[in-house]
Amino acid sequence: MTHFRALLQLADGEPSTMTALELVLRIEMGGGHVIPSFIVGRIPELSVFGDGRVIVLGPQIAIFPGPALPNLVTFRLSEEGLKELLENARAAGLLGADAHYDHPGIADAGTTTFTVVAEGRRHVISAYALSEAGAPDAQLEPDVRRARAALSALQQRALDMRSWLGQAIIEPEAAYRYQSLRVFVTAAQPQEPADLEPSFADWPLATPLAAFGAPLVGFAEMRCGVVTGNELEALRAALENSNQLTFWRSEGATYQLTPRPLLPDESGCLTGL
Repeated sequence: MTHFRALLQLADGEPSTMTALELVLRIEMGGGHVIPSFIVGRIPELSVFGDGRVIVLGPQIAIFPGPALPNLVTFRLSEEGLKELLENARAAGLLGADAHYDHPGIADAGTTTFTVVAEGRRHVISAYALSEAGAPDAQLEPDVRRARAALSALQQRALDMRSWLGQAIIEPEAAYRYQSLRVFVTAAQPQEPADLEPSFADWPLATPLAAFGAPLVGFAEMRCGVVTGNELEALRAALENSNQLTFWRSEGATYQLTPRPLLPDESGCLTGL
């Protein structure tokens, strides 16, 4: 399968051609009162690409420490399924001007960001505390309430795509085989509770962790590097036998890693937090 045409027409424009690596729709969470390692390791809830490929977070084990690598799954939508998804995005207001919908009545929540690319334009709509919708919404202006409700409804449908667009899934669900891995490195820290014992593993790559990647701007105690090719295969095998509390030994020191698989449209490291 090569590529789909982006079937959603705006005004009297012509349908455009999307390549397999081009993003069509993304839903992701950001912000909130969380630790830096959680922020840098976040994966978008949903990413849809120009060939109909969908990458989502699969079920996560609700224990600590969990696996070192997140459970990412992929499947593919038909041309008609992609069209219906984009038409729903338009109906939810995601193809107009960029906008942000705040919620002053809620503190320390995250922000949900919707990104849609259609007809050569990139649209970004975000909403603070979207998942906390409820009684506090009564204080919001009616237009804001309606916009947030439309975004919440789209998010729920998009994240339950099998029940919504099951007939349009033309390739079954499989584990996402990433080709690049972003790795964040910090010095190992004492754990709480203190009786939670870490496991230990030897860093498998030639570059020691003290020199791996580069310091993350704005958070000097964290380094970031990207692993690909043969090095990725060696590190992937080691990570699959580790967990979130594994301490990695390198040249006499111990470190903690936050591995973050890169999606098809992503590359390189973050420039800062």
